[in-house]
Amino acid sequence: MKKKRPTLQDVADRVGVTKMTVSRCIRNPEQVSDTIRERIQSALDELGYIPNRAPDILSKSKSHAIGVLLPSLTNQVFAEVIRGIESVLEEHGYQTMLAHFGYSKELEEKRIETLLSYNVDALVISESQHTAKASKMLANAGIPVIEIMDSVAPSQAQAVGIDNRAAAMEMTQTMIDHGHRHIVYFAARMDERTLQKIAGYEQAMADNGLNAIVKRTQSASSFTLGAQFLDEVLNEHPETDGIFCTNDDLAIGALYACQKKGIVVPEQIGIAGFHGHDIAKAMVPLLATVVTPREEMGRLAAQKLLERLDGASNPNCITTLPYRIECGESLKP
Repeated sequence: MKKKRPTLQDVADRVGVTKMTVSRCIRNPEQVSDTIRERIQSALDELGYIPNRAPDILSKSKSHAIGVLLPSLTNQVFAEVIRGIESVLEEHGYQTMLAHFGYSKELEEKRIETLLSYNVDALVISESQHTAKASKMLANAGIPVIEIMDSVAPSQAQAVGIDNRAAAMEMTQTMIDHGHRHIVYFAARMDERTLQKIAGYEQAMADNGLNAIVKRTQSASSFTLGAQFLDEVLNEHPETDGIFCTNDDLAIGALYACQKKGIVVPEQIGIAGFHGHDIAKAMVPLLATVVTPREEMGRLAAQKLLERLDGASNPNCITTLPYRIECGESLKP
């Protein structure tokens, strides 16, 4: 049985108006005064009110739909997570409702509200940091919520992920052990997981008495961005002999740019990525990367949600999955 969510009457009682006034304000804000509208909106945010866009019958029974909210639906990393989720849910008669938020907390808030308004039975999210309103809605949703991709950041939900900081630290140490000393980190998007990776890289560099340098941008990662970063680093830090990237896209772009410039990989510059895309296994040289269990992460998250829907009570359980360091051929032997 789903936990009772805040209702229109709860909002009305807090503001001191009728339920009809609250309903009118939500449907047609211009029909109520500015003062009342602001008070109602404040109450909606404080209570984490979730509108109901589904038929009333769905609010009293299972919808057999699971909401999946990801920062991107085109990134191969998340495509494999979705495959893992759906491979489990379809066998049990559940459909997925997919939504993406482009790494924007404000857009994530809107997507959470939309998915919950359709009375999904459970929710898979990919971030631990949310707006205050989004956090309130998740707390009041009354359904199982599970976070994926990260098992370290503080979270109000059950989580299945990897230790991104430890993985980045280990890969940086691996590059150092292979003889690379002037290693620059390429970062994009600057989400929580990227910040964890940067922290791991910086810790490994500090532990070895080496200077850490981070190239960063809020822009999306891409092959062309990897090539652009390489050009900038060669001009700013010509001593660079290693590049560690927050994902394989940047690493592949940097590697191809090296080849175009006649820079020999790994003898002159070693390059490593993160996640272990399939293309990393087909390149020449093979790309060094941190191989992450994306599909397994999706499968396990789906299995744990089904267990919760069947009555299991472990909402604060954190599961850390193993990653693997693959040296490929893009680091010095």
